[in-house]
Amino acid sequence: MTYGHYVIAAYAVFAFVLGVDFIATRLQITRQLRSARLRMARESGRTRPPRLPESP
Repeated sequence: MTYGHYVIAAYAVFAFVLGVDFIATRLQITRQLRSARLRMARESGRTRPPRLPESP
């Protein structure tokens, strides 16, 4: 009796879970970066230009 099939299945499950975890992490990072860029664009659009000093 060999355990080769069990070992191959275990490695396949490990590779699958590792791949899913990698992809999910990359998607989360991409979403967070996009959110930060959009937030910075919104905040930079809100600022008013500096006032010119009044002449005496």
